[in-house]
Amino acid sequence: MKIQDIRDLSTQELETKIKDLKEELFNLRFQNATNQLENPMRIASVKKDIARVKTVLKEKELGITSVNA
Repeated sequence: MKIQDIRDLSTQELETKIKDLKEELFNLRFQNATNQLENPMRIASVKKDIARVKTVLKEKELGITSVNA
């Protein structure tokens, strides 16, 4: 997920996105534990997406605008 796409979302949408990503991460970890996961790198990708969304939420909370936006 691109950072600019994340910045275009509202605060409510960002919170929903975090919830969805955490649920996906849980499912991926469960699949990994049962050796059913085809792409283990997806776990790292989802974790990075969660971090991106949390960063944008914090920026909005503090009123910080990005340099590239």
